[in-house]
Amino acid sequence: MSHPHLQFFIDTANLSEIQEAFDLGILDGVTTNPSLMAREKVVGKEAVLNHYITICNMVDGDISAEVLSTDFDGIIEEGKELAALHPNIVVKVPMIKDGIKAIKWFTNNGIKTNCTLVFSAGQAILAAKAGATYVSPFIGRIDDSGWDGIDLIRQISHIYTVQGMQTKILAASIRTGNHIIACAEAGAHVCTSPLSSILALLKHPLTDIGLAKFVEDAKKMSN
Repeated sequence: MSHPHLQFFIDTANLSEIQEAFDLGILDGVTTNPSLMAREKVVGKEAVLNHYITICNMVDGDISAEVLSTDFDGIIEEGKELAALHPNIVVKVPMIKDGIKAIKWFTNNGIKTNCTLVFSAGQAILAAKAGATYVSPFIGRIDDSGWDGIDLIRQISHIYTVQGMQTKILAASIRTGNHIIACAEAGAHVCTSPLSSILALLKHPLTDIGLAKFVEDAKKMSN
């Protein structure tokens, strides 16, 4: 399985943050969820659906839109409605029995999916078997529980490679720039993170010192 390079998604519903990440020239997609929508005061079904459309019009890439239902029929109904909003919508489905069943249905009907709330390799295998486009291991929350989130990315990557599974590993619950670097090393295909984690990759104290010296020397030359 070959992917040209690591993809960067931004994990937010904030339009100005999405625009800032897009303007950097490195943004490949967006993930969001009901909590992030609520943080932006986007409430009510119509407002949420319209917000997804706005995001899709800003970024030409996969946009994960999460279902709220936890039963098969509800997930299918919501997923069909979300997928109809824009060709770039990926339906985000929770890792539960009815979720796996729904992912299989979506796969058979040409709808892209992101299996979310993944915390084990077994769950990742089931998601891939059902045909999920993406699987989202929550590395930050795994670290919080005393396990190693990066180890899980490494394990899923190994299994998918050995088995020739086409599902992409979308590392989620990323909190730092170092998380992104570690996920890239461990074989993630996509990292979704807050803008702050992406911007953290820009920073290094030696860069700041070097730049200050360049500016200082340039001033001397122009005098």
